[in-house]
Amino acid sequence: MEHKFIATSFNVFDKVRLEGEHTDVIINVNGKEFKAHKIILCGCSPYFRALFSTRWTKVEKHDIQGISSDTMSLIIQYAYAGAVQISEENVLELLVAADQFLVSDLVDACCKFLESILCLQNCIGICMFTKHFYSCSNLHHNAKLYTLQHFGEVQQVSEEFLELSLEHLREMIGQDELNVKKEEVVFEAILRWINHSPENRREHIAELLPKVRQRQFIMLMSIVRMGLMSPEYFMSNVRNNALLLENEACSDILVSAMKAIFDLHMEGTTVLDQLTRPRLPSEILLAIGGWSTGNPSNAIEAYDTRADCWVDVTQEDERPRAYSGTAFLNEFVYIIGGFDGESYFNSVRKFDTILYTWHEVAPMYERRCYVSVAVLDGLIYAMGGFNGHVRLRTTECYDPNTNQWTMLVPMNERRSDASATSLEGRVYICGGFTGMECLFTAESFNPETSQWTLIAPMNSRRSGVGVITYGNLVYAVGGYDGASRLESAEAYNPLSDSWHDIESMINPRSNFGIEVMDDQLFVVGGFNGLGTSSTVEYYDQMTNEWDEACDMSISRSAVSCCILSGLPDVTQYVVDRDSLQISEDES
Repeated sequence: MEHKFIATSFNVFDKVRLEGEHTDVIINVNGKEFKAHKIILCGCSPYFRALFSTRWTKVEKHDIQGISSDTMSLIIQYAYAGAVQISEENVLELLVAADQFLVSDLVDACCKFLESILCLQNCIGICMFTKHFYSCSNLHHNAKLYTLQHFGEVQQVSEEFLELSLEHLREMIGQDELNVKKEEVVFEAILRWINHSPENRREHIAELLPKVRQRQFIMLMSIVRMGLMSPEYFMSNVRNNALLLENEACSDILVSAMKAIFDLHMEGTTVLDQLTRPRLPSEILLAIGGWSTGNPSNAIEAYDTRADCWVDVTQEDERPRAYSGTAFLNEFVYIIGGFDGESYFNSVRKFDTILYTWHEVAPMYERRCYVSVAVLDGLIYAMGGFNGHVRLRTTECYDPNTNQWTMLVPMNERRSDASATSLEGRVYICGGFTGMECLFTAESFNPETSQWTLIAPMNSRRSGVGVITYGNLVYAVGGYDGASRLESAEAYNPLSDSWHDIESMINPRSNFGIEVMDDQLFVVGGFNGLGTSSTVEYYDQMTNEWDEACDMSISRSAVSCCILSGLPDVTQYVVDRDSLQISEDES
């Protein structure tokens, strides 16, 4: 009733204002006059309270400069009604005015609106616009982070990128946080920026490339990290680039870059300098727990894809467990079920990836070892597994908003050692073990109908399989067919309800971690038929090829993986960039 009374009162105040009753101030903006009540404006804005702080006369008149009458009308409307219609057309001027008049709630509303429309085309403009607004610091940070994390796409489609000043361009591409899979993207973005206004910008090419000292090629500044380019690209596209050849200041840069590239690609070369300083990844692959040296492990390693190395981020208060499920949701990593060599768990713990703290959450209804886990629409699904007595058909889902698990209809098959993923509003689970046989069957769950439906069976029986969504397909990789560990992999197309084989892995493996990062499918660890493995390899959908990545520091099977994304700071999960550099004393 209190809220209703306040809303009614302010509606009356606004009506009285519009009819000019009892007003005691006139705001003049570009010749347009607004009659209002001082007390209402003072309640909305400290600016007006200060403006009216002198002895109040019966009616005052104030001229306001630097604002349009339409925007002033919105400010006064907000003071009376507590709401205005914010649009792409008025939001920038309205934000400036709200900041000028210290209307903090309206500033927040404008910032939320701008964040809601943040996209590839406008992120640079929003970042630049909010740079000097203290009240918009959070929006500025998010717009900057969005720009850096989506740089490859931004520089291709954004007109704002082409209009950047030299200073702002240098600042942007010099950031470690600039998310580019290949440094070639940065070089080509610079060329695109220069070619947008070649008469004015050609002379700046040397300023956008690294400046090096004569002694030992120690860099004073890192812009384009040409040492990270492939030798083929550098020789074909950089060394003979016309813009570089016509600028004498670039000759030393090219010589140093060439040396850095070929030193880096020589086997056994480990020393890095600023020309080869890896940028920070926007996503982190975590490998959690598993079975190692005959015991369950609490080890957590983070894969730094840009530096191609693993970093130990083990949390000492995390208990060892294997055959658990893992999910990343709302900045938390959830560890679900599992086995520690003695007990089968129904417990669930979550790790705060920002504060680095562990928390117990509601346990599952069932104890689940060899559990399959998937995330869909903000819910975590836990399916099948082994409770220490029988293989399970049961499924349940967890809502982090209510901290509650809900039992769902059971699957068509009992499945432990299966694997699950989500795609286009459905959960898919494939393969597994019934306690008697390895399965080639697969099924999907539709939350709207709350039904499980068998889909086309896989081409191979697969227990200990890895299942993941990659593009618009569901991939089933490796596993155990009852006779041997598999290298083979296949992909499912939901539109045709059919499976097709893809290129086989380099190494056979079962019970391994699987995730997609940087638009590549990674498989981590596992059991190869002889022992646990530390090997890591990745598959590229475009080339249909597998390649090897850096091994984990420990061998383990039954490891579970997840991808951390959208973190405000990834430095705790990557190798220290400064530790990779040559110091001046060492040169």
